[in-house]
Amino acid sequence: MRRERIAITGVGLTCPNGNNLVEFRKNLLEGKSGVTIFKEKLMGEVLAGLCNYDENKYQTKKERRRGTRAASIGIYCAHEALSDANINLMDIDKSKIGIYVGITEHGIVESTKEILSIKEYDYNVKYISHLLNPNAIANNPAGEISLNLGITGPHYTLGAACAAGNIGLINGAQMLMLGDVDIAICGGVSESTETFLIFGSFKNEGALANHKYPEKACRPFDVDRNGIVISEGGCLFILERLGDALTRNAKIYGEVVGYGINTDATDYVAPNSERQAQCMVMALNKAEIHPQDINIINTHATSTLLGDETEGKAIYKIFENHKNVYITNTKSYIGHTMGAAGALELAGELPSFEDGFVHQILNLDNLDTKCMVTNVVRNEPIRLDNIKYILNNSFGMLGINSAVIIKNMNKTCTNGGNVK
Repeated sequence: MRRERIAITGVGLTCPNGNNLVEFRKNLLEGKSGVTIFKEKLMGEVLAGLCNYDENKYQTKKERRRGTRAASIGIYCAHEALSDANINLMDIDKSKIGIYVGITEHGIVESTKEILSIKEYDYNVKYISHLLNPNAIANNPAGEISLNLGITGPHYTLGAACAAGNIGLINGAQMLMLGDVDIAICGGVSESTETFLIFGSFKNEGALANHKYPEKACRPFDVDRNGIVISEGGCLFILERLGDALTRNAKIYGEVVGYGINTDATDYVAPNSERQAQCMVMALNKAEIHPQDINIINTHATSTLLGDETEGKAIYKIFENHKNVYITNTKSYIGHTMGAAGALELAGELPSFEDGFVHQILNLDNLDTKCMVTNVVRNEPIRLDNIKYILNNSFGMLGINSAVIIKNMNKTCTNGGNVK
């Protein structure tokens, strides 16, 4: 059966170093970090990536107070994406729009806030807010977006750990292929910096980064890396069937041509290199291309010892020393935005199709040879003559893996086939 082709026609985002794609891309190419010192009420000073967007641009103050931070980020991103795609909701059937938002965790932030709030009343449960239920339920971020925009099609919040941003996009593409919707608003959001429990858990796991200079804390593939930087953020894409996008003369960032999702089934937190490699192969096979056709790999690498080494070995198994495959990483700029990571990191690479640049990995002073990554972009951006395909990796706890391949609509690949 012929598969519908899916195009990315809009991007809306907020992250620690930008509130739109133009600003984000500029800061990536200029090497500007968004990591800072954050004074958490119970943890004290920690390193984090925080967003600074206008919360009241698309919500009233009352709506913002009633809702959640994750949903606020999602609402901002959804509006920005629709505007970027030049879509006027007054002109289309809102029942044919789907909302698919990936998230790492939801409910823990709202529950934490509520428990701390009733602590002042000696934990008297009569002071629990009636808003806790709609704020803590799993579908809250996507549901609040639908309420804000008046969209009556399906809305899902997809719990997929730190692979959620990619999986939100994949789910949106699948629903378009099935014909269930005509437009998908999809990607991921994160509110992880809103609770001390996330910081505390990673710290006690020995996986929380520390450095006297915040901007140097996240160091993927560097021998001195010592953990992740927890960040918040969001990125939502507008996806459409390619034919529909062409009919309305939409701007097209790229085509979703390949994706893979699989599971390690081996450990709660430790990643599995073999399964990650298999996930990338799934994406390559769906795109009907070979490893050497990929030009940019945006790695998931979170700046942990085991995680970076595991992914590096998986990449080497598939790509070996292909000289035209360049490896980069976005977390070195903004930290780990959890459920938003896959979507934000992919968004930051999309302008490569137009400007021809691959941004560098920050803080990669001493490459760890155990990671086995070659052709790493470091020190400064590099320019390529012919960028055809971008591969975006995004992996998460409990062994969820995802990979997405985006094709430059202005380029064609001359070497197609299946990876064995």
